[in-house]
Amino acid sequence: MNLDIIWNGFLEAVRQTSFIHSAEKKLITGIPFLYIKTDGSADRTKIEEEIKLRSIQAMMGKRLNAEISYVRTDSHLYVYRFRFLVPQQKMFCCGNLCEDCIRYHR
Repeated sequence: MNLDIIWNGFLEAVRQTSFIHSAEKKLITGIPFLYIKTDGSADRTKIEEEIKLRSIQAMMGKRLNAEISYVRTDSHLYVYRFRFLVPQQKMFCCGNLCEDCIRYHR
C-alpha cells in the first residue's frame, strides 16, 4: 500500500475546506507532522473534526487507522502529529480469540 497516494488525497481534501488556507505534511526526524493554516474563523475543535472527517474519507476501503495528536498553535497555524497506520498482519495464533486471528483468514 502506497501511503503517499493516501497522504496526497487527504491533503488535497483538507485544502478544499473553506476555512483552511493551506495544509502540508512535514517529516521531522521521521515523524509526520500536519501543518494547517486557517483563516481564523474556526476553533481547534472544528479543525480537528475536519481532519478526522477527511482522514476517514482518505482511508475508505483500506485497512488503515489514523492517529492524531495536537502539538501547538501559533496565531492561525495549527500543528498536529498525524500518522496513517497500517495494521500489522498476525503470523500466528496467540490463543486469545482475537477478532483478526490468523486461523480465520485462510
